[in-house]
Amino acid sequence: MNERDWLAERFEEQRTRLRAVAYRMLGSLSEADDAVQEAWLRLSRSDAQAIENLDGWLTTVVARVSLNMLRARKTRREEPLEGQLPEPILDRADGINPEHEALLADSVGLALLVVLETLSPPERLAFVLHDMFAVPFEEIAPIVNRSPDAARQLASRARRRVQGERKVPDADLDEQWRVVDAFLAASREGNFEALLELLDPDVVVRADFGPEGGSRVVRGPRAVIGQALFYSRMGLDMRRALVNGAAGAVSFRDGEIFSVGAVTVRDGKIVEMDFLGDPERLSELDLTILD
Repeated sequence: MNERDWLAERFEEQRTRLRAVAYRMLGSLSEADDAVQEAWLRLSRSDAQAIENLDGWLTTVVARVSLNMLRARKTRREEPLEGQLPEPILDRADGINPEHEALLADSVGLALLVVLETLSPPERLAFVLHDMFAVPFEEIAPIVNRSPDAARQLASRARRRVQGERKVPDADLDEQWRVVDAFLAASREGNFEALLELLDPDVVVRADFGPEGGSRVVRGPRAVIGQALFYSRMGLDMRRALVNGAAGAVSFRDGEIFSVGAVTVRDGKIVEMDFLGDPERLSELDLTILD
């Protein structure tokens, strides 16, 4: 085996983990794949013999590339803070595709990615690398051009924000489905009291309909119920699906995909629902995995 073949084999061993790092950083599978590909290009142009820790080197490169992509995104202001939702990962309701398991470790639900979108790029990088991948702050510091103590503070601020939002769903998937199914049934029946019982007092719904349809955020049980009853009258065909590993649904209208909805259930109550309804982005999703 020549050196390039050996490098390619080692890189493939790390690809899934690197993709998981980039997805948490960028909230987009396509951009994550771009970051991972860039890491391979840089590796192929490097002197591999001079790299003492290849796994750490690759993680650093993917992190740097992702950080630069985040900063460029913020500069262009193409993605408003409460506008564009991260890209969802879809699976059949009866189980997660093995290829998605690493991407979805640490309960990386859509709601958590929404919170990560509100962090500054350095905060996001410090939190993702340290809290999700156990990278020491001594290795994070040079990536964000800070001291190890400053990098620790970045992660700490991010951690407080994430923990304060309660975005990690209940671990019991059966309980999630119970709540989601009950919510859909109550919406179809127009049962206001049943819907009220299922919603957390601080429930929030985010919907992203793309550049033409706009985005909206609805807060509070009564406003959320109003939205639920409105959409229940549209005759949507709702299909169960796991969205980033949590209970959710894909809805169709006249045979065409209408939205992907992710539901975050905590302590038996719905605390957040995130809906992607951007026709262009929906058309890029791989729905064959649901067949």
